[in-house]
Amino acid sequence: MNATLPTAEALRAALAALLDGLPPTQAAQAVDRLIASYRGTTPTDAPVLRDRSDVAAYAAYRMPATFEAVRSCLDALREAAPDWAPATHTDVGGGTGAASWAVAGAWDGPRTTVLDWAEPALTLGRELAEASGIPGLRAAVWQRARIGTALDLAPTDLVTVSYVLKELRPEDRVVLVDAAAAAAQAVVVVEPGTPDGYARVIEARDRLIAAGLSVAAPCPHDGACPIEPGTDWCHFSARVSRSSLHRQVKGGSLSHEDEKFSYVVATRFPTTPVSARVTRRPQIRKGQVLLELCTREDGLGRATVTKRHGALYRAARDTAWGDAWPPPDQTDDRP
Repeated sequence: MNATLPTAEALRAALAALLDGLPPTQAAQAVDRLIASYRGTTPTDAPVLRDRSDVAAYAAYRMPATFEAVRSCLDALREAAPDWAPATHTDVGGGTGAASWAVAGAWDGPRTTVLDWAEPALTLGRELAEASGIPGLRAAVWQRARIGTALDLAPTDLVTVSYVLKELRPEDRVVLVDAAAAAAQAVVVVEPGTPDGYARVIEARDRLIAAGLSVAAPCPHDGACPIEPGTDWCHFSARVSRSSLHRQVKGGSLSHEDEKFSYVVATRFPTTPVSARVTRRPQIRKGQVLLELCTREDGLGRATVTKRHGALYRAARDTAWGDAWPPPDQTDDRP
């Protein structure tokens, strides 16, 4: 495979090549069970991915969406710290390595270690990485480790914890977040964009701040989340292109889907968080754009940008859910 391919395209090609022989009916059955587990409660002593067929189905079903969600989070980190790049990366509970693919696409050359307790996931992840043609992925270390109270993380620049906390008992979540905070210069935690996923992210955010890290994204501040518990939840959306294999496994006909996720990025080094972030899909009306915002000074707020704002109005029409507001090159005359 051509190593110069964009990472997302390389991932789709690697999945297609390695999962070509997976019977769609078998994959669909495994996906149904995985969805039930994904939406239900999974104790720490029951691995979600049991065998090769589970892992293959999971890779086709979840890797593209996880990759795009993590990539969005890493984009926010890069915007907050454009001069920082990790030399080392640990992907905790990384499974088949979707977050590691996102890291490989964000920076050149981080040395990645993937930790997971499911050997079939590590095996397939290693195969996908080898097929990628991307040097950083091909050099990654895939290591079996129990993600729980006995977890011991070596010092590293970046720790990613994507779609892992839900699979753990509360006490194990605490150990994992504390271990990540102690080991890393930057920690990225991603969970499903559901009320429960948001609650786990807020719990992790609080522990990271208590450990001395500062929030780089998505929040514009280190203060308490301004959302009143039980009334709403903070989440974002990433567009995921579906391959033919992806559509077969998920039983869908559209060429894309939207992955909803909640996240926090926290660091031990200085960053420049946004002054406000768009927290819902902008509403475009005739001659105006309505923005829902989380702001540094005033918490939750709304802004109406009209044609009279000129360039800012044009920028608002191009602004997406999760973006900074105002855009870096549009700081004047904001509403």
